[in-house]
Amino acid sequence: MAGVALKLSAPWRFVKLRSLVRFSTNPSLKIHTTASPLMAATVEQFEQAKTKLSTLKNDPGNEAKLKIYALFKQATQGPCNTPKPGMLDFVNKVKWDAWKSLGSISRCRSRQQYCDLIGSLVTAEGGTSVVAKPAGSGTTYETLLVTTEDDITTIKLNRPAKKNAITTEMYNDIIAALEQAAKDDSVITVFTGAGDFYCSGNDLSNFTKIPEGGVDEMAKKGGDLLREYVKAYIDFPKPLVAVVNGPAVGISVTVLGLFDLVYATDRATFHTPFSQLGQSAEGCSSYTFPKIMGNAKASEMLLFNKKLTAAQACELGLVTEVFPDSSFQSEVWSRLKAYAKLPPNSLALSKQLIRSMEKDRLHAVNDAEVERLMERWTSDECFNAVMSFFQAKAKL
Repeated sequence: MAGVALKLSAPWRFVKLRSLVRFSTNPSLKIHTTASPLMAATVEQFEQAKTKLSTLKNDPGNEAKLKIYALFKQATQGPCNTPKPGMLDFVNKVKWDAWKSLGSISRCRSRQQYCDLIGSLVTAEGGTSVVAKPAGSGTTYETLLVTTEDDITTIKLNRPAKKNAITTEMYNDIIAALEQAAKDDSVITVFTGAGDFYCSGNDLSNFTKIPEGGVDEMAKKGGDLLREYVKAYIDFPKPLVAVVNGPAVGISVTVLGLFDLVYATDRATFHTPFSQLGQSAEGCSSYTFPKIMGNAKASEMLLFNKKLTAAQACELGLVTEVFPDSSFQSEVWSRLKAYAKLPPNSLALSKQLIRSMEKDRLHAVNDAEVERLMERWTSDECFNAVMSFFQAKAKL
């Protein structure tokens, strides 16, 4: 929210919700939020989140504060039905816009999203999240929300401020979460993202952390981690569903070929800009994409950085079905809850039978892609491309 000066009448930690935002200009704002339909926050958790908000030491920024304000209003009063403030009433108009942009989402969903957002802010400062505890072994993750309800385990990428970009630590957490979900009592496992994005792919800061052994050691460690990450999807024994709540980039797109169902909101996009960064395909996409959509369309994505809309991805077979954003969460989760009532052993064994026909091929593809990427990561071409990306980003 560039150009918006936000002033607080007290230090951030003591600010009450009604005075979260004070503006000197009138920005145009549209907020998209995503629900946590399986874990509806209780009133008690909502109250805890309000308390946690007052403990934040750092100013979370204007956009986050507007979301907090809007979600609080939606959770306590429902959809915005107050008259639109006049054009010169800058303060109230920008707050009204934020609240109005939430549309008709329910108080229950707003309460959960409020808890998710406060939880991510608290976690970023090293505190304890206010959202529900993870299911299964009780393992907690800094950047994931892993919950089980209605026989569905949900793995939610929880770095909304970074568009759910995947860090090295996050790769390990996702592998562990998949291992946990494979052993728990759930019938279906679901991936989704917190906030506006499904996932923006690799956090490119991963490429700036050069170990003592230099670039070669970094490439080897990165290759070993990527191999294990993709292997976790190939070997996953239960039905795996992607609920793509927003734009998806890079590895979050390429592994979709290993999912059993991919549901997307109509505002989702799918982008694999590997050649722009001097890299090459991963996630078994060099095999699954041509198989799913044909060689020419796969090449458009993997070689020439073609970005697909949700409708285009569905037409090509990468996405199972697309839903209007306004009804996306309710329609998808209603369907998944019905699927989770099917006989679990029948589902798992049928999925394993389908996968067994090509599991060896997928592992071989994964190995070949990793070997190629390790070579790419140590090349001058890749280094220069990544540096150009950071320089271009710095100029924005």
